Amino acid sequence: MAKFAVFFAFKGETVKNLMDKPTDRAAVVSRLCEAAGGRMESYYLMFGEWDGFVVIEVPDSKAAAAISFAVSSSGAFSRVQTHELLEAVDLSGILSSAAGLTYTPPGA
Repeated sequence: MAKFAVFFAFKGETVKNLMDKPTDRAAVVSRLCEAAGGRMESYYLMFGEWDGFVVIEVPDSKAAAAISFAVSSSGAFSRVQTHELLEAVDLSGILSSAAGLTYTPPGA
């Protein structure tokens, strides 16, 4: 299964709705991930540019994209960004593969 970090920023009206009628958002996201064939690993809220992020495990990037589109289409968020996470133990293999590739920059 592939792991993804999904960062999100709520719209102002979404925060107001959460204040007026609190719900367990982690449970909602967990059910969404399960419906896509995966699971939610963690759900965090934070200060700053983003209101929070979720780490999910899903079968592939298509499942992650489907979750991202479903969330974005709700209209509750001003921004959603999904990033695939790579295991640190995979770095040496990735670097080995990169060493065997040659890239020609534009104009070269």
